[in-house]
Amino acid sequence: MAKRAAPEVNAGSMADIAFLLLIFFLVTTTIEKDKGLLRSLPPIDDSEVEPPIIKQKNLFTVLINRRNQLLVEDEQMELKDLRQAAIEFLDNGGSTNAAGETCDYCKGKRDPSSSDHPDKAIISMKHDRETSYEQYMDVQNELVAAYNFLREREAERLYRRYYPGADNVYKAMLAEKEKNQFTPDTILNGRIENIKKLFPMKLSEAEPDDS
Repeated sequence: MAKRAAPEVNAGSMADIAFLLLIFFLVTTTIEKDKGLLRSLPPIDDSEVEPPIIKQKNLFTVLINRRNQLLVEDEQMELKDLRQAAIEFLDNGGSTNAAGETCDYCKGKRDPSSSDHPDKAIISMKHDRETSYEQYMDVQNELVAAYNFLREREAERLYRRYYPGADNVYKAMLAEKEKNQFTPDTILNGRIENIKKLFPMKLSEAEPDDS
């Protein structure tokens, strides 16, 4: 008696279904973007050059303790007041030194006990290992916003005529640079660098505190 051949299963349709499901998941799945801080790390310096001496009045200390409390210059401060405090420090222009340190574009109080010049002003930030990530990010955002506010002000003063319809000149300059990243505009890049030099971002972070 002849053996009956087992019927073959047509798997062609299964492959089509699997392929369609793969496409469906690729189209409908949303991939979360990583959140973080955009920072450019300084190049490694192997030279044995002694760090410059920093005057205490040119140092703006910001501390976040383990209870997420904000201490600015050893005094407790609310987060909503941090940006303005940083602006006043960076924009103080307190030096009247004849050696070229005078800031002729600063509009601060020119308090001799605060920063001499934006190029010398350093913000030192320190946090505890138990500080929450949300508080850390909020403080970082306020400090960066202080720099951006001052840069925006100078961009308005120097380059408003080139961006008559823009709400924010500095932001428009950065957007234009991003749009033309593959065909760099040397004039635009020069203007942006000029603004950054007026208020250089000197934001230093100390090692987290275990205490």
